[in-house]
Amino acid sequence: MDLNMLTQFLAVARLEHLSRAADELHVAQPSLSRTIARLEKELGTPLFDRGGRLRLNHAGRLFRGYVERSLGELDAGRRAVAEATSQGFGTVRLASETFLTLTGPLTAYKRAHPTIEIELHQMPAGQMARHLRAQDIDLCAASQPVHAEDLETAHLLDEEVWLAAPPDHPLANRTSVAIRDLADQPFVTARKGHWQRQLLDRLFAAEHLTPKIVCEGDESSAMADLINAGLGLGLVPAIARRTMTRGSTTVAPVAWITVDAPGCRRTLTLHWRADARLSSAAELMRTTLTTWDWTTGEPKS
Repeated sequence: MDLNMLTQFLAVARLEHLSRAADELHVAQPSLSRTIARLEKELGTPLFDRGGRLRLNHAGRLFRGYVERSLGELDAGRRAVAEATSQGFGTVRLASETFLTLTGPLTAYKRAHPTIEIELHQMPAGQMARHLRAQDIDLCAASQPVHAEDLETAHLLDEEVWLAAPPDHPLANRTSVAIRDLADQPFVTARKGHWQRQLLDRLFAAEHLTPKIVCEGDESSAMADLINAGLGLGLVPAIARRTMTRGSTTVAPVAWITVDAPGCRRTLTLHWRADARLSSAAELMRTTLTTWDWTTGEPKS
């Protein structure tokens, strides 16, 4: 069992597809198949179910966790040595569902520490625990729970989520609406797994309703334009509303309406591994994010 074998196993485990894993690793598929077979023989048990599509089985999932942690520790060791010998701060790796919320503190961080490299990884909250465990990332900011043991967390932000509507929409003059008022309205939203979509589905499910979704995608910055074009309504957090509004001029004019539902809010939380050593760059990033004033868009005094 060597590092190359373990790295190849992780690729197959993640993709659950031999040919795609072989392409990603730039190896021949027969060679990759033999590597997985040797690993299974050494462990004394299959790691994949092969009835039809390749699937990671219980033993494979168990082993993957240990491999991710082991390789993550090795990579962390390399980074620690590089940081110590270069007498610099190195690199910080931050994951988030969206970086629109984080542009202010990221800008301030880069200005204060121009020599530090920042790696940004956009991913659903459901994937963050695995990447933290594997130490592929140092920190993650999520608007949904990140389920994993041995995590440290810091509360960053709690804010209202507004309903945005086209200016000429029948609801545009309302100050507030109930979810039942929106039962037949079209919505512009993010894809499943994103916190905005989860919130929309949860609010409607509480009223035993299903939202009518006419557009779902990954471009949150385009949401205001799509709403203004009349495609539908959308849920937008307060911080994004401030970003979309410059003085008295709105980039894409929309009407802002309060949603009469106690759960129509977003909570942003920072997570990191409790048992992992953070690099100096990551510690500085954690400090920047946890001391940021999200109301004024400036560091706390």
